[in-house]
Amino acid sequence: MGKLFIFAIGGTGSRVLRSLTFLLASGVKASSDTIVPIIIDPDQEAADLTRATDLLRSYNKIRKDLSFSETERSRFFEQEIEESVAHFQLPLNINTGNGHFRDYISESGMGKANQAFVNLLFSKKNLDADMTVGFKGNPNMGSVVLNQFSTSQAFKEFANAFRQGDKIFIVSSIFGGTGASGFPLLTKVLRSQDKNIPNSANINAATIGAVTVLPYFGIKQDENSAIDSSTFIAKTRAALLYYYDNISENNSLDYLYYLADEQASMYENCEGGKFQQNDAHLIEFLAALAILDFDSSLEPEAGKRRETVHKEFGMKEMEDYIHFSNFDDKTKEIIEKPLIRFSLFRNYFQDRDRLSYVSQSWVKDKDGVNMEFFKKPYFEEVHKFQNSFAEWLKELQGNKRSLDLFDFSKSKESPFSIVKGTEQPRKSIFKGVLGKKDYALFDRELNSAKSQSGKDEQKFMDRFYGATSELVDKQFNI
Repeated sequence: MGKLFIFAIGGTGSRVLRSLTFLLASGVKASSDTIVPIIIDPDQEAADLTRATDLLRSYNKIRKDLSFSETERSRFFEQEIEESVAHFQLPLNINTGNGHFRDYISESGMGKANQAFVNLLFSKKNLDADMTVGFKGNPNMGSVVLNQFSTSQAFKEFANAFRQGDKIFIVSSIFGGTGASGFPLLTKVLRSQDKNIPNSANINAATIGAVTVLPYFGIKQDENSAIDSSTFIAKTRAALLYYYDNISENNSLDYLYYLADEQASMYENCEGGKFQQNDAHLIEFLAALAILDFDSSLEPEAGKRRETVHKEFGMKEMEDYIHFSNFDDKTKEIIEKPLIRFSLFRNYFQDRDRLSYVSQSWVKDKDGVNMEFFKKPYFEEVHKFQNSFAEWLKELQGNKRSLDLFDFSKSKESPFSIVKGTEQPRKSIFKGVLGKKDYALFDRELNSAKSQSGKDEQKFMDRFYGATSELVDKQFNI
């Protein structure tokens, strides 16, 4: 099915990639053979960006020692994620000297008439703005700076790698600066037939989708900050009108997804840099699902552009606390079992001490995982990824609106009672050993699960995918 190139613009783009990475790690499968994330963000120090790229690299460190086929059981980390550009980022050559917008546009070298014109278009705050932390909710600045990304070497590398049949998806917010300006600019470049861009004909004819995220959080008021969330709605209205005239009406996209939430969490007012780190949000989770929905959609006929299909997300019930039961059957089928499996996988090592599991036959037997495996960097990488997964779920749970899927506080005593908003698990006649009620059942499934011969990394992942799959089928009322 080729490759799916995902352009993730700004902080929202990075946070959506984070949700997508955890979904893929749990075994949720994309239709494309390979996912290629490309982040566009001028704020290279943004904590959201760093967290996303670190997670993607961790995913690939774990996946590189695994193999997959239709006959093999493990689906954890199955999806291939390709790092086609350095650190998954498309670097921007801003060259602003001290980082101010006025230096980027070379205001000091303009004649008086041009300087006067610039002052009509941009406020003094705009001109004095430090762009090293992004555009601070000013798409008028972003549209000037981002207009040069298509000439970068990294963009040419993307274009050179693009093949007929590959797809493109764009993630952005509509109410900020980077996303609101980058989305229409990128769409325009992709649909152009610029002879300076390699494979421009294939890119122009590609199936392209996008999710544009409307306001879903607010920013605390700060007189010293250039960001004011009271302007988000006005900016959104203006951007929607522009998108309608210049994207939807032109059928520049095959699919356009809209997401928003009226229950807006209030975040600290941080203009960027290492403190720019927002908790994971339900809207970002749904945007990740939009990517998967797009990837499974039918492509238009070769050489023909369909009218833009507009999509919104619907739930059975919209409440303050969202459980699996709030999603429709199609969404539940995609996410429920994989996320429960991966949660069980994570909890096993969180709730057990090393002595309780290294004594099991899935470790001790000749076909088991070698005990030395648990001292290797690979196991530490998996453990780190699992902890990040739990942190992500906790952030989703604590945000407003809450994606409230699991209660890990009871997992030690009752590991199969972690799913919120569902019936209690089926009663097991097999009682615990080693003081861990019901974990004896988990160990029994691990001991009987089949794994490939070969590397411990493969055996380890095969065992846990097989065991958690059996446990989900036997212990949960799904």
